[in-house]
Amino acid sequence: MNRTGLLKSLLMTGCLTLLFLQQAPGADSPVVQPAPNGITLPENYRDWRIINTSHRVDNNTMRIIFGNDVAIEAARSGNTNPWPDGTILGKTVWKDSVNDDWEKAVVPGDFVHAEFMIKDAGKWAATGGWGFARWKGRDQQPHGEDASFVQECFACHTPVKDNDYVFTRPLQLP
Repeated sequence: MNRTGLLKSLLMTGCLTLLFLQQAPGADSPVVQPAPNGITLPENYRDWRIINTSHRVDNNTMRIIFGNDVAIEAARSGNTNPWPDGTILGKTVWKDSVNDDWEKAVVPGDFVHAEFMIKDAGKWAATGGWGFARWKGRDQQPHGEDASFVQECFACHTPVKDNDYVFTRPLQLP
């Protein structure tokens, strides 16, 4: 990545960090039900550190990818292929919006969902060692009618099997 790309990425990370801390569903949100496969929304995920950000042009969303302490240690040490058991990767997603004061700036708009991948190679061997869960909207409604929803998640992640089923690569800082 060139210097301009790195600076843009760092700026986006900083802006999204502030948004994450201010707008992600948290303690003032309603009681959140577990996902159909029994995974519960991690209580302290708003305190986790950022691993990277991304912007999807196919559905016009921006994302913050963050992790628990196990994930952060793995990211910093380069131990991400495979990620160690105990890793939890989270992602919060917002629709793109245009800054009212600066039309050239794309900023986070409506909150879309929060999703998590939990690494336990034994427990979730059938899905590459990962448990998946997603909660939609600001009211954090669990995604999926029943536990089979994880097949949708796993199918999406199969193209990155050689990267331990994870799309995100940790942001490298100088």
